[in-house]
Amino acid sequence: MSAHLRGVLCMLAAVATFALMDTGMKLLAAHYPATQVAALRGLASWPFVVFWVLLDGGPRQLVRVRWSLHLLRGALAVLMLAAFAYALKRLPLAEAYSLFFVAPLLVTALAVPLLGEHVGWRRWTAIGVGLVGTLVILRPSGQGMLSLSGVAVLVSALAYAISAVSVRLLGKTDTTQAMVFWMLTLLAIFATIIAWPEWRSLRGEDIGLLAGVGLSGAIGQYCVTEAFRNTPAAIVAPLEYTALLWALLIDWTLWRTFRDTVTFVGAGIIVASGLYLMRHEKP
Repeated sequence: MSAHLRGVLCMLAAVATFALMDTGMKLLAAHYPATQVAALRGLASWPFVVFWVLLDGGPRQLVRVRWSLHLLRGALAVLMLAAFAYALKRLPLAEAYSLFFVAPLLVTALAVPLLGEHVGWRRWTAIGVGLVGTLVILRPSGQGMLSLSGVAVLVSALAYAISAVSVRLLGKTDTTQAMVFWMLTLLAIFATIIAWPEWRSLRGEDIGLLAGVGLSGAIGQYCVTEAFRNTPAAIVAPLEYTALLWALLIDWTLWRTFRDTVTFVGAGIIVASGLYLMRHEKP
């Protein structure tokens, strides 16, 4: 399997598992503050990641790392998840994902000055067309962009993009296990400290949900780290668009909310642009 194909498959798996995780976070956000939801996400995934590290490479790989970038990713993870949890409490999953689709463009743009990657006109055009599809979903008025929840999604997308680019830098020196471990560990620590003054006791009925968030989050974090570690950001980032398909399915299954024809037109544009970009990418 080529490195590019492995990156594509890892990214598709990451999107699917993160969709499940986000569904759990949306359910948790109805009962807990956004920063506590972010902390719970890190704490729930931590045992799974520790078990994986012990089985694959051992704890020594966690010591000699680039601490500055890990600390940056930990802080970005808190901002990303807290902002997204805040938005999920108020927006349908599909609408939140539609706004979050600015992230691939941000990743591609940041990869040029920070990573020295070449982004040709075909890739810029394909990503731009995908963003047009997002605007179709939002409607020309763009009211979703003006709401506080919409702004929270955009802040989350920016934090995600910076973190994704940092993975490519860390991948030159640190293992995937170290990147995932320290991201989740620092997320759990930072978010718990911030959320502690308003911390709410866990409800018994949320334990199973929390375990599902932890497992899906751990798998998704591994997959997305592997994707950005071995593959140019401009190839894997547009695959975020497939999250909309998961969001539409989950919204209908759990909340019986169904997007209208315009939403499906926008989704079709987004998916088509991502497929075009992958078709014309040359390793």
